[in-house]
Amino acid sequence: MAATDIVKKLWNLCDILRDSGVNYSEYVNELVMLIFLKMVDEQLEYSVLDKDPLPEGCHWKDIKNLSGIELLDNYHRILDTLSGKNSSLKEQHITLNPKVQAIYAEATTSIKEPKNLEALIKNLDALDWFSEDKDELGNAYEGLLEKNANETKSGAGQYFTPRVLINAMVEVMKPKAGEIIQDPAAGTGGFILAANQYIKNTTNDFADLSLEEITFQKEEAFEAVELVPNTRRMALMNCLLHNLPGRGEGVVHLGNSLGTLGESLTPANLILTNPPFGTAKGSGITRSDLPFKTTNKQLAFLEHIYRNLKPGGRAAVVFPDNVLFESGIGKEIRIDLMHKCNLHTILRLPTGIFYAAGVQANVLFFTKGTKEDPLQDENCTKGVWIYDLRTNMPSFGKTSPFTSDFLKPFIKVFGEDPLGYSDRQEGEWSFTNSEENTQENSRWRYFSREYIRDTNSESLNISWIKDKDLEQNLDDINLDDLIQDASKESQEVAVLLSKLQGLLAK
Repeated sequence: MAATDIVKKLWNLCDILRDSGVNYSEYVNELVMLIFLKMVDEQLEYSVLDKDPLPEGCHWKDIKNLSGIELLDNYHRILDTLSGKNSSLKEQHITLNPKVQAIYAEATTSIKEPKNLEALIKNLDALDWFSEDKDELGNAYEGLLEKNANETKSGAGQYFTPRVLINAMVEVMKPKAGEIIQDPAAGTGGFILAANQYIKNTTNDFADLSLEEITFQKEEAFEAVELVPNTRRMALMNCLLHNLPGRGEGVVHLGNSLGTLGESLTPANLILTNPPFGTAKGSGITRSDLPFKTTNKQLAFLEHIYRNLKPGGRAAVVFPDNVLFESGIGKEIRIDLMHKCNLHTILRLPTGIFYAAGVQANVLFFTKGTKEDPLQDENCTKGVWIYDLRTNMPSFGKTSPFTSDFLKPFIKVFGEDPLGYSDRQEGEWSFTNSEENTQENSRWRYFSREYIRDTNSESLNISWIKDKDLEQNLDDINLDDLIQDASKESQEVAVLLSKLQGLLAK
């Protein structure tokens, strides 16, 4: 069965739960907990697993033929057991498999009606997923996550970066076997899995690697962090379905990269991430090792990322516009970034490709130190190349999707060197309707460090292409009317001030 067919069937099952008030995110979460039980059942049947990871009484067979309140009660018992809430495990001296306990951490079910749970189990049982191609299973699960993210009511879009953007970032960063690759804000695991797939594609599906190197790739190469338990559960399932188990509890740790967990992360060769957007400040930033103290999470993430790179390490990170221009601490962090790293490229992204309407974001590409001296920590950035994929671009959304074709010109001008040292020339005019190709309407331009410092006051929010919509709006404005309106308002204000002065004099 093709991945698209599996996605369609599984997504249709959501109708079963809507009457019980289960939302989209809760639905995918329910699927994860049930699919894992079914996966273990089939892998034991086909002798894929050497050892049963589940304790007695917590298998697919223990729920698939039940109904009514007996089914619901038994399912609650299984969730309590696998999440470690069942005290009888200690009494029986049973230790849970760490990956199982991670999948079911803080697990609860939102299903209240036994008939709905029974229908869901019967439909899942009929799909026979795990006799299918392994890649199809992973792709199907990715498809479910994408559908969940596209349902704006679910609020899950904040954990899901568009796959075409992830793939483009991975393609230019060129992850390699043997590297430590991190995502400190993992969401559902898209960056980690795309990097893993890229390495598989460039190593003949690991056939070019030794057994020791393959073990490293599956267990040690990737490290990710996710703050939200349900999202982490989805990410762990994503990794398992893509045959990326990791060590201990799995690739994705539950915790906060801006807390104590972030201090213990291994220095990385490559960091790929999209930290959460939003205006909430202060919550959860408890790091003591970051010298610039800020309540802005995005700025704190930027500081964490460039400080956690190994010398010569590289990063590709999605950030909203405010990171590029915020004053005060924001300016100090940007200066420190350009001292310690070669911030060689910025991709200005179009609006409409993320979950929140109107979000304006960018991808920052930088390398720790310089090509000549990876340990250099002063004046590493000599200039920044900027690709403007935002100005005069279509409005993207469900009816006009953002596809990989829009990123191909950027990938081409970026060049083959993942550290940003390819020979580059200004001039790239894709998606423009101008009769003449000039520097002013080129999407690809270079700005020296001196320009950023002296002319732009250390702001990286640089644009140069004339916005046709803005020009049209200005053309529609009648300046005489504006002047008349301003004059009238000034006269009204003067009259009010005169009356106020008279009242105060009494």
